Amino acid sequence: MRYEFLLNILDGIIREAPSQYSKKYPRDIEDLEKKNQARSRALIHLYLKVMFGLTDFKARENFVTDGGYDGGIDAYYIDRELRTIYLIQSKFRTTKANFESKEISLEELFRMDVERITSGLENDEAGNDYTGKIKQLQRQLSEIEDIARYRYVVVILANLKNPSPQKIRQLVGGYSVDIMDAERTYRELVFPVLSGTYFTASDITIPIDLSNKNAGSKISYEVATKYADCQITVLFVPAIEIARIMHTYKNAILKFNPRSYLELDGQSVNNAIRQTVMTSDANELALYNNGITMLSEETNINERIGQKSKAQLYVKNPQIINGGQTSFTLSRIYSDPEIDAARIFGNKEIMLKVITVADCVPDDKVRLIDEISAATNRQTPVINADRFANDSFHKVVQDIVFTRYGALYERKRGEFADGVRDKYIESKAIVERNTFWRIYYAANGDIARAAQKRLFQKNDFDDNLVRDLAAFDRWFEGYVAYAQIRAVRGQNLRFERSHYMMIYACVALSDASQPLAPSIVDTILFDPEGFWARFTKAVHARFLSNPNSFPAGLERKGKFSEVRYFNGIRSLHDVQEAVRKEKEGGSNSQTRFD
Repeated sequence: MRYEFLLNILDGIIREAPSQYSKKYPRDIEDLEKKNQARSRALIHLYLKVMFGLTDFKARENFVTDGGYDGGIDAYYIDRELRTIYLIQSKFRTTKANFESKEISLEELFRMDVERITSGLENDEAGNDYTGKIKQLQRQLSEIEDIARYRYVVVILANLKNPSPQKIRQLVGGYSVDIMDAERTYRELVFPVLSGTYFTASDITIPIDLSNKNAGSKISYEVATKYADCQITVLFVPAIEIARIMHTYKNAILKFNPRSYLELDGQSVNNAIRQTVMTSDANELALYNNGITMLSEETNINERIGQKSKAQLYVKNPQIINGGQTSFTLSRIYSDPEIDAARIFGNKEIMLKVITVADCVPDDKVRLIDEISAATNRQTPVINADRFANDSFHKVVQDIVFTRYGALYERKRGEFADGVRDKYIESKAIVERNTFWRIYYAANGDIARAAQKRLFQKNDFDDNLVRDLAAFDRWFEGYVAYAQIRAVRGQNLRFERSHYMMIYACVALSDASQPLAPSIVDTILFDPEGFWARFTKAVHARFLSNPNSFPAGLERKGKFSEVRYFNGIRSLHDVQEAVRKEKEGGSNSQTRFD
């Protein structure tokens, strides 16, 4: 699945291309060679977008040099803040197998004219002039006044296993080399885009209008807590600036928030916010909305910026811990190409509360954030499972599930909403956290826990679970069984205790030498002569012959109630015993369940 996710993202980047780039980035074409050429360039865009926060297509394309006489450099980027110059070589592979295993040759690295280009030479060793984009790079390098303080990094977007660092450095002029292989691409480029966490804000500035603020731009208050001393700053800021920030940083600015954007669960609240913004030229938003709560490590307001009635707010390492639904709804309005955002937002403002925590140990900071979030949330309730979403245990589970199976464990509600909206993933690729754990426990034989009403009443997951990869493998087989049960009996099927036993039976009876497939699930569960049909027939027959051997109350309207039977304790023992006999006796005996 991970390679399919990558292709979907690359195709999405191609769709972003303005019309003037249609030759290099053609859409909806059947010519596979041209499509792969476009995807190859889009992979470079993906790297630039995620690593440097370049969300605008034209801004990224400006750094793509891929073409004839490019000196082996496919793209570059100059990070003036970190004083680093990145020179990028990319090799896109058109099949999953090749993308994950085929390596770039050392000869290809040798063809990178890094030393010639950075030295200012305008042609390659054969006398061919470098392309205009390479000369643009040279021109920009020559304009850096303190370039002696800059360092070069050669980035390889390709596989290169067990490389000799010394040999590679020699091939690329002695510069540092960063290898972004397939696994790192999935982890550091693909997953962040799917979850909207690909570019973290180190600092932001927000313009403030002072013309209607008679008491000044802000209210500040010092607060001493049991964890740290905090400064609270409350002010009204332009709503369009909150929209712009959320549009740029997405879920990366919600890392401490217990939820991401709630497409459906928060629909009524989100629609009300949208309605307030869209249908009025006045500023009811400032009156009706509870505002945004933002965490900061440093906060400053400068009212002397050389403009009358204007000021500027500076926030270091911002994180929105309350008001994420409001912020995301505003960003959706801002990013809609059919909406004139400047006109719609106008002079609308929203209250922003910035809590500055300068000195606080990490564990205490997490506790403080959790308590603030619980106390300030009013618009959309924070359920227990939301509170545990940022626990390190669930982050590890998410990493295992994505890396090992290419599936998406939704630890935070709504965290993959942008991936679905942008058509990078289908909603069925997302495993909701309750569903995940019910299948996990069922596949590993703990039916009682699987059927428990409130799995997240307490965050009592044993940390040792993440060390048992065999149990996760059983979960994956259980997930295959779960998907096939829904495919046969209906996607809206309400899962009962019997379904968890069916999952258990499929996993327990699967052949360890081959992965559990939907066809095997069909044979076990839905074949008239399969295990489940024979098991239920045997249970019915045994009840008819000796009803007193079953707990009371299994009859309903004079008939044996299968639902009541499976809700009882005995059913699990019967299924486990039937599975044991099935594995011992093979599929020929009709009486082994007796």
